[in-house]
Amino acid sequence: MTHAAPASQPIDEAPNGFDEFGGPIGVGSSRTVRAAWAPTTVAAARRAIAADLQGRGVSATIIDEAQLVISELVTNALRHATPLADDSVRLKWKAKGDIVEIEVSDGGSQQSSPKPLKQQVWAPNGRGLRIVRSVAHEWGVQETDKGTTVWACLGGPSRRRVNS
Repeated sequence: MTHAAPASQPIDEAPNGFDEFGGPIGVGSSRTVRAAWAPTTVAAARRAIAADLQGRGVSATIIDEAQLVISELVTNALRHATPLADDSVRLKWKAKGDIVEIEVSDGGSQQSSPKPLKQQVWAPNGRGLRIVRSVAHEWGVQETDKGTTVWACLGGPSRRRVNS
């Protein structure tokens, strides 16, 4: 697993104030991205959420946690699910002060529903949702006939009140 640079350092951004997905940094209360169904999306999502949250004045601790959570959720989607109908994964985050809610939506999986795996000391993988659960104030899964959304709220309670 790679570690993100501490958010307390300035985050690189495009000179025009837009992130690499083409969205303005730190504008509005939320950001939604349709990203390519590709491994490179994990790092791009980490960079984009860090730049955007820094632009909104979110604390460095929450930014670091958001980078970790979005990395785990996008990685899990790419490994265990199928893409959305347009061959993408949808990323969404919103911030109000230091409360940040993150969503990652995919086409779902016919084999399993997202849930933390039982801890296994020597397992080379399977820790992603346990990490999310340990960092997030709340987290949950919403499944529909169109796909699956895994969400996590950092820094305080979510407005969702969905059981995880």
